[in-house]
Amino acid sequence: MVHAIRIHEHGGPDVLKWEEVEVNNPGPAEIRVRHTAIGLNYIDTYLRTGARPLPMPSILGLEAAGVVEEIGSDITHLSIGDRISYADMPVGAYSEERIMPAHIAVKIPDGIDDAVAAAAMLKGMTTQFLIRQLFRVEPGMTVLLHAAAGGVGLITSQWLNHLGATVIGTVGSKEKAKLASENGVHHVINYNEENFVENVRDITDGKGVPVVYDGVGKDTLPDSMKCLSPLGMLACFGNASGAPDPVDIMDLSIYGSIFITRPMLFHYTATRQALEECANDLFEVINSGAVKVGINQTYPLKDTAQAHRDLEGRKTTGSTVLIP
Repeated sequence: MVHAIRIHEHGGPDVLKWEEVEVNNPGPAEIRVRHTAIGLNYIDTYLRTGARPLPMPSILGLEAAGVVEEIGSDITHLSIGDRISYADMPVGAYSEERIMPAHIAVKIPDGIDDAVAAAAMLKGMTTQFLIRQLFRVEPGMTVLLHAAAGGVGLITSQWLNHLGATVIGTVGSKEKAKLASENGVHHVINYNEENFVENVRDITDGKGVPVVYDGVGKDTLPDSMKCLSPLGMLACFGNASGAPDPVDIMDLSIYGSIFITRPMLFHYTATRQALEECANDLFEVINSGAVKVGINQTYPLKDTAQAHRDLEGRKTTGSTVLIP
């Protein structure tokens, strides 16, 4: 028997229970993985609360790194003993060991340790699809990035710098402003003290930005539209402050024939080729030193409930890793 964090109902952090679970043998297209590090992500809280309902009971978690212990009879791209990481459905990463589909696992390259891989896969591949696929940022562009001191924000700001973009980033405290500035944000705006729309317009000489990356949601989306230049793109990829209110489609034309999208990583890594290209792009910028993954919090896996409280209370910065 192994231990896992399991829920029997949707709700607050208290529904996360440390329990013994049974792990069976892998099927033909599956692998058994012993986790060494597990990533904590905001989407985990959506799944816990039922914003995206799960069958009960469920083991949460979408991202982890570990070692392959067993492989199914059809597996050819992995071997026992390989170090792998993943960030995809089905849930089940909040466990010491698990059975999982082999097609979502990628090998961790030399030079990247397990904790970094676990911290970076979901946030880093999210960054990759946002700035290299959804809206391809080019040198000289100016970009608005909300929650710039968060897990996705710190990776995104560094990668945007590497691409030669100018980064305007919003944060919620002086401490987070300092962290964002240290990680490549050129213009830091504390949205609790300043009007970010006015600041963006001042910084861009009234032109606005071609793209806004918004992982905050309800609190920022209406004003984010006002920051765009004509034909600009608003990528609302998270709901940290709650789900945004409905948008009047006529506002898109009023603000300059702008575009709004609510993308998900899993649609951009739906094929094996797309997954490997996305992951390899991420591993390349990490190994080159262009992007440094800051693991600013670690918790024992059994203390996952406290990790969720801290994440939702906006007490965390950068990436958080759970250790089995």
